[in-house]
Amino acid sequence: MQRTIAEGDRIALTLRRLAWEMVEKTQDFAIIGIELRGVVLAKVLHAEIERILAKPVPFGTLDITLERDDLHYREKLHMPRPFSLSFSVEGKVVWLVDDVIYTGRTARAAIEVLREYGRAARIGLAVLVERRGMREVPISPDCRGFVLDTTPAERVIVSLHPQPVIQILAV
Repeated sequence: MQRTIAEGDRIALTLRRLAWEMVEKTQDFAIIGIELRGVVLAKVLHAEIERILAKPVPFGTLDITLERDDLHYREKLHMPRPFSLSFSVEGKVVWLVDDVIYTGRTARAAIEVLREYGRAARIGLAVLVERRGMREVPISPDCRGFVLDTTPAERVIVSLHPQPVIQILAV
């Protein structure tokens, strides 16, 4: 069974709100998308934030595949991608961006990997979807688009291209 939570203009409006929220919290920052799906979202937010601020904003990607603490549970892994950080995080405010937060393990791993590149002044977390009820580590997003109550037997699917849609899939 599959049900649609949001699509099209509603997601576009939510993305604009997220971008404004990030700018309101601080105007001098870098954006880093967490591979895989967080990068697509981060690119959309990055473009909107550069439009709002009318200036360039540092952008990078982070692949945390090898830092995950659940590698032995996964049936399928993607090949890690090279990091794309063309700037130092030392002393910077950094926004980590991911599509969905659920247990918090991905965000925790991203923070650990990011620390290898320097000590950021502050790290914020922006997500399009926050799934409540199953956090395993005490991490919560600073900016979120949608908050969903889901069960462990459900998956949240976020797709931004070609048509934006957020769906819950019962597995």
